[in-house]
Amino acid sequence: MSSYSKKYINEKASGNGEEMIRMRLAIVAAEFNYDITYAMVELAKEHAQFLGAEVKKVVRVPGVFDMPLAVKKLLEREDIDGVVTLGAVIEGQTEHDEIVMQHASRKIADLALEYDKPVALGISGPGMSRLEAHQRVKYAKRAVEAAVKMYRRLREIEE
Repeated sequence: MSSYSKKYINEKASGNGEEMIRMRLAIVAAEFNYDITYAMVELAKEHAQFLGAEVKKVVRVPGVFDMPLAVKKLLEREDIDGVVTLGAVIEGQTEHDEIVMQHASRKIADLALEYDKPVALGISGPGMSRLEAHQRVKYAKRAVEAAVKMYRRLREIEE
């Protein structure tokens, strides 16, 4: 995290005498490539706590392509302010990884606009090997940070 990001988040968390409202996050994680996504979920939960957000729910779905429905159901809930999606789309023998990633990411972005809540894309791939996917587990932190920042920025716009 950049020093600006850390300063901004900490200033907002301290609140200047105002009560800070904690963001209530949900995480949707793919079970496919579970050795990778399990590490991503644990890192995301840890980073959310560091940023002052509360992880209210973790939902595991079979794969990245299955995420949009779970994201939609979570965004419908009043006790969820935003969603972080976590997954790893690894290259295979066909272009399947590109198709899965393209369709899932498009629908996830559409849901954020439909519900006016941040949905962060913490899905690595396509076109990467299993080794590259392991090296990108830290992308989970970036996704959490993006969701928290968007939530706070949207609240500023509404003030």
